[in-house]
Amino acid sequence: MNSFLSLEKEYDELNELIKITNDDDEKLISEINKNTKELIEKVRKKEFENFLSGEADPNGCFLEVHSGAGGVEAQDWAEMIVRMYTRWCEKKKFNFEILEENSGEEAGIKSLTLKIDGDYAYGWLKKESGIHRLVRISPFDSNSRRHTSFASVWIYPVIDEKIEVNLNEKDLRIDTYRASGAGGQHVNKTDSAVRITHLPTKVVVQCQNNRSQHKNKATALSMLKARIYEIELQKKESEQQSKNQSKSEIGWGRQIRSYVMHPYKMVKDLRNNTEISNCNSVLDGNIDVFLEAALFKKN
Repeated sequence: MNSFLSLEKEYDELNELIKITNDDDEKLISEINKNTKELIEKVRKKEFENFLSGEADPNGCFLEVHSGAGGVEAQDWAEMIVRMYTRWCEKKKFNFEILEENSGEEAGIKSLTLKIDGDYAYGWLKKESGIHRLVRISPFDSNSRRHTSFASVWIYPVIDEKIEVNLNEKDLRIDTYRASGAGGQHVNKTDSAVRITHLPTKVVVQCQNNRSQHKNKATALSMLKARIYEIELQKKESEQQSKNQSKSEIGWGRQIRSYVMHPYKMVKDLRNNTEISNCNSVLDGNIDVFLEAALFKKN
């Protein structure tokens, strides 16, 4: 309510300023135009945030990317997907860190987990879970043939003290192993990396970004709680969809977006038919149009 009153006050002040401004006062007109654009952006942001009413929507999130079948081609695509989301984070001024990375032998990544911290990071990204498909002339094919690659993206929220998720210790299998990676800070000589398996659901999480096994275990437990919470959210959503006899929702493991770079250029969201012809812009992190379309669409 306070934020609404603040925006209303800004609007009234701008309105009064417009009434007393002379047409030849270019400096003041320029300032009014600038303030008007800023106010429109604030209103748009508040409208968006009000639309996100889920319990975990204001929280940060974990983002997992896994390459599909296809070796180096798919692994390169998975790395491109990671870059797309990290560039998006930079544009939003969200902080992010790599918790676990499994690099490809030749190029790209087999899997990678990011933790993203920022207001409504989970709310923004929660509809991105699913399969992302790329069609392009492969840079790894000496015959310059067209290849189709797949990568899966999974989003789940950071769980704070407001959200209760109970884990029974007997349901957990905890393994330690030696951290691996491209080198530098991600590699050490002790078994500091931690992998936790939740036996009832078969969910597996792992963390290796710290040299401390204790810290990696704490992070992995946080990730596991987030995964279990997200599974429960999906279960409730599926139950609601069954009641509504809805068949348009994109479920886990199904394709949600295609990125075509040959023979034409287009990125298309298959859930709501949102299209953009500038593939390079999308892969550079300009994905808000897809995020908003997925969130505002009622299935």
